[in-house]
Amino acid sequence: MTTLTPPPALPKNAGRRRPLSRPFNWRRAIALTLLALAIAVSILPFYWVLRTALSSNGSLAANSANLLPADFNLGAFKRVFGLQSASEAIAEGGSGASINFWQYLWNSLLFSGITTACAVFFSSMAAYAFSRLRWKGRDAVFSLFLATMLVPPIFTALPNFLLIKNLGLLNSMLGLVLPYLFMTPFAIFFMRQFFLNMSREVEEAAMLDGAKHWRIFFQIIMPNAAAPIATLALLTFMGQWNEYFWPLLVGTSEESRVLTVGLGVFKSQSPQGAPDWSGLMAATLVSATPVLILFAIFGKRIVNSIGFNGTK
Repeated sequence: MTTLTPPPALPKNAGRRRPLSRPFNWRRAIALTLLALAIAVSILPFYWVLRTALSSNGSLAANSANLLPADFNLGAFKRVFGLQSASEAIAEGGSGASINFWQYLWNSLLFSGITTACAVFFSSMAAYAFSRLRWKGRDAVFSLFLATMLVPPIFTALPNFLLIKNLGLLNSMLGLVLPYLFMTPFAIFFMRQFFLNMSREVEEAAMLDGAKHWRIFFQIIMPNAAAPIATLALLTFMGQWNEYFWPLLVGTSEESRVLTVGLGVFKSQSPQGAPDWSGLMAATLVSATPVLILFAIFGKRIVNSIGFNGTK
């Protein structure tokens, strides 16, 4: 009688397939490298502003190539916030110039806030008329509005200045905000594209119930357009906050000067013969902080709202 011998046991890993090694993705590596370089190039100016603001003004020339702050101190920020006298500023290497930071900051907030609120509101009304109402010559007038986007702002600066001067509104907040108060072609185009894609069913139902256009606009259109309105408001506020040329023409007094113009005046005031670079960079950093915070919070909404389609 013959006995059958069992087959030899297979190794444990005999039935398993070895994972294939993935080839190195050169395209991905190059893309990540370029992305890292782009981020570094974008962040470097902000870091250099911070490094200069935290340096002593007298030590900047001797340590111009140093990546770390030269003779680290907070004197520049004290000068910006009015916590340092002129003699103390000169002792730390400053120019001795002064900046009325809080007054300029308040003027910038008023200028940006008023123009943003009015421009967004009136532009939304105009966009509603161009998108939801039917009237003769609507498309031609809208094309004319879009054509004004091709006109450089420098061409309208002189006529606007003469108008503000003849109205006696120089060195006043009304004179600053008046050219931006009602609407802009970009804002109208931005809101019109959203309104065109909104469903008309709710609007038609409201008309059957006797609702007029004013009620439809405020109770149906505006609540549904909260996202693009917020995006447009943020973009408008950032643009007005950085505005320089028009406030320089109209707001020449201390009471009407905005922050961007105030920084330029602070740079030009050099009793000791050289600009206070530490103080100027500290003031620039503080003035840019509100816009950077707003963009960090709502930046994703801006990107997502560029290609929105409206409510269906």
